[in-house]
Amino acid sequence: MGLNETDRKELVKYKLEKARKLLAEVPSHVENEFYGTATNRLYYACFHAASALLINDGHRADTHSGVMTLLGLHYVTKNKIEESFGKMYGRLFNRRQKDDYEDWVIPNENDVKPFIEPAEQFITAIEKLISR
Repeated sequence: MGLNETDRKELVKYKLEKARKLLAEVPSHVENEFYGTATNRLYYACFHAASALLINDGHRADTHSGVMTLLGLHYVTKNKIEESFGKMYGRLFNRRQKDDYEDWVIPNENDVKPFIEPAEQFITAIEKLISR
């Protein structure tokens, strides 16, 4: 990846902080019925947390799909992260894609609420893996 140890640790810390900040935005978006934006923030919170984990362990992914693939390969299949988290992350990616890019899609509360608690648990699980 080309980072020295200090820079790598700082980048991991930054990514985790960014994940938490994005997650903190979600309740106000839901309250204001900005469901697509809430889904987007949830996805990116998980994306930054997953990226932090990969960077922490010396893996590099250049795309969103790459992050998903490496997360599955190095953590889900090796039981370091629950399979349900890997599936949730994939479903959240698809939901965000649909909300952001498909025509005539109007997300509602039922589209975003099922992701809130699992996304928070996903980020917490990643933080625990990094801090071990």
